[in-house]
Amino acid sequence: MSITLIIVIITCLVSITAFNRPGDIDKLSFWPYQMHRSNEYYRFLTSGLVHRDFIHLFFNMITLFFMGDAVEQFFTVMLGSKWYYPLMYVLGLVLPDMFNFFKHKNNSHWSSIGASGAVSAVVFSCVLFAPWQTIYVFIIPIWFILYAVLFLIYSVYMSRRGGDGIDHTAHFYGALLGLIFPIVINPQVLPFFLNRLLNP
Repeated sequence: MSITLIIVIITCLVSITAFNRPGDIDKLSFWPYQMHRSNEYYRFLTSGLVHRDFIHLFFNMITLFFMGDAVEQFFTVMLGSKWYYPLMYVLGLVLPDMFNFFKHKNNSHWSSIGASGAVSAVVFSCVLFAPWQTIYVFIIPIWFILYAVLFLIYSVYMSRRGGDGIDHTAHFYGALLGLIFPIVINPQVLPFFLNRLLNP
């Protein structure tokens, strides 16, 4: 069983269970105010296991499912170990939330949920390795690189609109992580990406 499938199964089980238990979502959500005052830093990780609704969960997990296995394989070949993949995923849950932690640690009304930062990191890592690979979205074929751009446009729009309890800014910071992490581990990833980009 792939690491991606394990992550998807665990996330779906926790999220679906929590849909009928609002108290569980409150306990697991990313809530900087509570984290800062009670040292509940576990929320950096647990917030990625719960989602607002089935649509939020579906889009995050379908994206992870289709792109995660590819990134897992690419990491094994290009970075030398598949274990860099779960490491990046965990960093994708934590690092993109740092900005909002310091921004909202004194705001008791702000919180968010979802694996958006980690999923965004996976999407953009996949783009590095296979920008012209095709993914099917509602039976429509679309290149990874185009999917990634549309993913970010959606994130920016939703971040500006706000009001849904989802940290859409995490998409942007997760994307940066997904681009930078593989290159830091193996700088040869950058010329590899440029060669793939210029030679569809």
